[in-house]
Amino acid sequence: MAAAIVIAGVRSGVGKTTIASGIMGALARRGFRVQPFKAGPDYIDPSYHRIACGVPSRNLDTWLLPHPVATELFHRAAGAADVAVVEGVMGVFDGHSALDEDGSTAELAKLLGAPVILIADAGKVARSVAAEVLGYQQFDPNLRIAGVILNGVGSERHLEFCQPQIEATTGLPVVGWLPRRDDLTQPERHLGLIPTVEGTVVNQWYDALNAQIEQTIDLDAIIRIAATAGRPAETPPQVFPTTPQPTRAAIAVAQDRAFSFYYQDSLDLLAAWGAEIVPFSPLDDSTLPDGVGGVYLGGGFPELFAPELSANDGMLDSVRQAIAREIPVYAECGGLMYLGRSLSDLDGRQFPMVGAIPVVSSMTGRRLHLGYREVSACGDGPLLTSGQQVRGHEFHWSVLQEPPDAASAAYQVMNQNDRPEGFRNGSVWASYIHVHLGSRPGMAKRFVDNCAAAKGEAAR
Repeated sequence: MAAAIVIAGVRSGVGKTTIASGIMGALARRGFRVQPFKAGPDYIDPSYHRIACGVPSRNLDTWLLPHPVATELFHRAAGAADVAVVEGVMGVFDGHSALDEDGSTAELAKLLGAPVILIADAGKVARSVAAEVLGYQQFDPNLRIAGVILNGVGSERHLEFCQPQIEATTGLPVVGWLPRRDDLTQPERHLGLIPTVEGTVVNQWYDALNAQIEQTIDLDAIIRIAATAGRPAETPPQVFPTTPQPTRAAIAVAQDRAFSFYYQDSLDLLAAWGAEIVPFSPLDDSTLPDGVGGVYLGGGFPELFAPELSANDGMLDSVRQAIAREIPVYAECGGLMYLGRSLSDLDGRQFPMVGAIPVVSSMTGRRLHLGYREVSACGDGPLLTSGQQVRGHEFHWSVLQEPPDAASAAYQVMNQNDRPEGFRNGSVWASYIHVHLGSRPGMAKRFVDNCAAAKGEAAR
């Protein structure tokens, strides 16, 4: 794999996902093997990439992941591809810190040695957009911005007032543009775009987008720019095993319209360390899959499906029985809400859930909890032993009726005055914190070890 490109924005909301997904899909339709990536801790945008490219998109986060792990995951996924396309996060320089590039798209692009195509919004400006692009070009001379795409262009006449000044002022080529088209805008709600698993993205949208990309974006120029990418140095495996591991346990992973927030590399790490990943649906299945030694309940939108989840008595009972048998159950965010006593929908109606932890979650009085978290485990859990630390990410609007108690918390949040977070109860470990299993070596192996041990005990 020699070609790589980063599609970055001057800020959030400039159409990164639409343009990146369109470029990915158009290149795939031309016969290129495209490996998509997403900078940062996003779960929804990669689902758009997957439809465009036909392969899973991978998250690369230079704050969550040690840099050698980020490059390991990049090489592992992109090795057989013709071109890697990375969609950035927020603005190109936005990350964990106010005063450095830690966790930003810019830091990732430099780590990968990949040139950047910068997306700027031309919707309410003309030649003034050149001043904005110049500022981004000069802000960090070590970041290789190699071209510009303009979004929200009103007409070709409007383009004539934007493109020449950018190219004259910065020396950067404008390699394409997208017009103002409402039919290319995907609907959003409280956590961003709507996940594709809910069926809101249709093939006609991709067809229209790809046709527009082919018409107004110079894909040949983008491939030429991508071919100038360097290649990050390969290091010995940091988180994946060096030799194939035998299958030792089956882990049931909730994957349906209500639960879809997983890092693909986290699932791959579990499989690599000896887990059989068995998908199941808390919405549609009546019981957990037979013979599993662990349960993984990721994030998602359970609040949108609260009546259906609550009405599935068979699944609720099956999860309770697994917990009674001390099967490890690991839950993040939406999974935490599902394991609680009840959760509310967007209208404030409460619905009973599993009842494994003392949680009543609500969307009433909701407020945004968003940001990177550094946490320390308060006890031995499925991923960590007591006192071990890991970096994670929190992103939710729901609130808890009662906050976590320090005596039964899963974590202390070290970068928030050691506040207690999450819940541990027997074999259950539930938290609002999303963790990438590549963030700390050994987590995936420990989860599989615990699930194999629990399966062995259950067989006795």
